[in-house]
Amino acid sequence: MFIATVFIAVFLWVPGVLAWTIIGTIVLLFALAMQSYGSAAIEVRDGWLYAGKAKIQTTYLGSAQSLTAEEAWQIAGPKADARAYLLLRPYLRRAVKVELNDPADRTPYWLLASRHPDALAAALAAEIISD
Repeated sequence: MFIATVFIAVFLWVPGVLAWTIIGTIVLLFALAMQSYGSAAIEVRDGWLYAGKAKIQTTYLGSAQSLTAEEAWQIAGPKADARAYLLLRPYLRRAVKVELNDPADRTPYWLLASRHPDALAAALAAEIISD
Protein backbone atom coordinates (compact mmCIF):
# COMPACT_ATOMS: atom_id res chain seq x y z
CA MET A 1 0.00 0.00 0.00
CA PHE A 2 2.91 2.32 0.73
CA ILE A 3 4.31 1.89 -2.79
CA ALA A 4 0.86 2.37 -4.35
CA THR A 5 0.29 5.58 -2.37
CA VAL A 6 3.69 6.99 -3.34
CA PHE A 7 3.08 5.96 -6.96
CA ILE A 8 -0.20 7.87 -7.12
CA ALA A 9 1.18 10.92 -5.30
CA VAL A 10 4.27 11.16 -7.51
CA PHE A 11 2.38 10.74 -10.78
CA LEU A 12 -0.06 13.49 -9.83
CA TRP A 13 2.67 16.05 -9.19
CA VAL A 14 5.74 15.08 -11.24
CA PRO A 15 5.99 14.82 -15.05
CA GLY A 16 6.63 11.49 -16.89
CA VAL A 17 10.27 10.33 -16.89
CA LEU A 18 11.12 12.00 -13.60
CA ALA A 19 8.13 10.29 -11.96
CA TRP A 20 9.31 6.86 -13.16
CA THR A 21 12.83 7.61 -11.87
CA ILE A 22 11.52 8.62 -8.45
CA ILE A 23 9.23 5.58 -8.23
CA GLY A 24 12.04 3.22 -9.30
CA THR A 25 14.36 4.67 -6.66
CA ILE A 26 11.74 4.39 -3.93
CA VAL A 27 10.90 0.79 -4.87
CA LEU A 28 14.60 -0.12 -4.85
CA LEU A 29 15.18 1.50 -1.44
CA PHE A 30 12.09 -0.20 -0.03
CA ALA A 31 13.24 -3.60 -1.34
CA LEU A 32 16.70 -3.10 0.19
CA ALA A 33 15.14 -2.13 3.53
CA MET A 34 12.96 -5.25 3.54
CA GLN A 35 15.91 -7.47 2.63
CA SER A 36 17.99 -5.97 5.41
CA TYR A 37 15.15 -6.46 7.91
CA GLY A 38 14.76 -10.15 7.11
CA SER A 39 18.42 -11.06 6.75
CA ALA A 40 19.45 -11.75 10.34
CA ALA A 41 21.79 -14.71 9.93
CA ILE A 42 22.75 -17.27 12.56
CA GLU A 43 26.12 -18.97 12.13
CA VAL A 44 28.42 -21.17 14.18
CA ARG A 45 32.00 -20.97 12.93
CA ASP A 46 35.56 -20.62 14.14
CA GLY A 47 34.60 -20.93 17.80
CA TRP A 48 31.97 -18.19 17.65
CA LEU A 49 28.18 -18.01 17.53
CA TYR A 50 26.96 -15.16 15.34
CA ALA A 51 23.29 -14.19 15.68
CA GLY A 52 22.32 -11.08 13.78
CA LYS A 53 24.70 -8.35 14.93
CA ALA A 54 25.58 -10.14 18.18
CA LYS A 55 28.36 -12.67 18.66
CA ILE A 56 29.76 -14.75 21.50
CA GLN A 57 32.58 -17.24 21.84
CA THR A 58 31.34 -20.81 22.09
CA THR A 59 33.46 -21.34 25.23
CA TYR A 60 30.82 -19.28 27.07
CA LEU A 61 27.90 -21.35 25.81
CA GLY A 62 26.06 -23.96 27.84
CA SER A 63 23.40 -26.31 26.54
CA ALA A 64 21.49 -25.62 23.35
CA GLN A 65 17.90 -26.83 23.21
CA SER A 66 15.71 -26.98 20.12
CA LEU A 67 12.22 -25.75 21.02
CA THR A 68 8.79 -26.49 19.63
CA ALA A 69 6.58 -23.59 18.57
CA GLU A 70 4.72 -23.68 21.90
CA GLU A 71 7.92 -23.81 23.96
CA ALA A 72 9.43 -20.93 21.98
CA TRP A 73 6.27 -18.86 22.48
CA GLN A 74 6.35 -19.53 26.24
CA ILE A 75 10.03 -18.59 26.61
CA ALA A 76 9.65 -15.48 24.43
CA GLY A 77 6.45 -14.43 26.20
CA PRO A 78 5.07 -15.45 29.60
CA LYS A 79 8.27 -17.12 30.85
CA ALA A 80 10.69 -14.61 29.33
CA ASP A 81 13.67 -13.25 31.21
CA ALA A 82 14.12 -9.53 30.50
CA ARG A 83 17.91 -9.99 30.49
CA ALA A 84 17.88 -12.57 27.68
CA TYR A 85 19.10 -11.85 24.15
CA LEU A 86 16.30 -12.47 21.65
CA LEU A 87 16.66 -12.83 17.92
CA LEU A 88 13.07 -13.48 16.93
CA ARG A 89 11.37 -13.16 13.60
CA PRO A 90 7.56 -13.10 13.43
CA TYR A 91 7.41 -15.55 10.54
CA LEU A 92 9.42 -18.26 12.37
CA ARG A 93 7.70 -20.22 15.13
CA ARG A 94 10.48 -22.52 16.32
CA ALA A 95 13.65 -21.48 18.09
CA VAL A 96 16.78 -22.60 19.93
CA LYS A 97 17.47 -21.66 23.53
CA VAL A 98 21.21 -21.35 24.22
CA GLU A 99 22.26 -21.14 27.87
CA LEU A 100 25.28 -18.95 28.72
CA ASN A 101 28.06 -19.85 31.18
CA ASP A 102 29.85 -16.51 31.34
CA PRO A 103 29.99 -15.22 34.94
CA ALA A 104 30.74 -11.69 33.67
CA ASP A 105 27.62 -11.64 31.45
CA ARG A 106 24.24 -11.16 33.12
CA THR A 107 22.46 -12.55 30.05
CA PRO A 108 21.05 -15.96 31.08
CA TYR A 109 20.33 -17.28 27.59
CA TRP A 110 19.94 -16.45 23.92
CA LEU A 111 16.66 -17.31 22.19
CA LEU A 112 17.22 -17.62 18.45
CA ALA A 113 14.38 -18.15 16.00
CA SER A 114 15.43 -20.50 13.21
CA ARG A 115 14.05 -22.33 10.20
CA HIS A 116 16.19 -25.33 11.21
CA PRO A 117 16.34 -25.35 15.03
CA ASP A 118 17.34 -29.02 15.30
CA ALA A 119 20.33 -28.52 12.99
CA LEU A 120 21.34 -25.33 14.82
CA ALA A 121 21.16 -27.05 18.22
CA ALA A 122 23.24 -29.96 16.86
CA ALA A 123 25.85 -27.58 15.41
CA LEU A 124 26.09 -25.75 18.72
CA ALA A 125 26.40 -29.02 20.65
CA ALA A 126 29.18 -30.18 18.32
CA GLU A 127 31.02 -26.86 18.69
CA ILE A 128 30.65 -26.85 22.48
CA ILE A 129 31.95 -30.41 22.77
CA SER A 130 34.98 -29.63 20.58
CA ASP A 131 36.03 -26.71 22.82
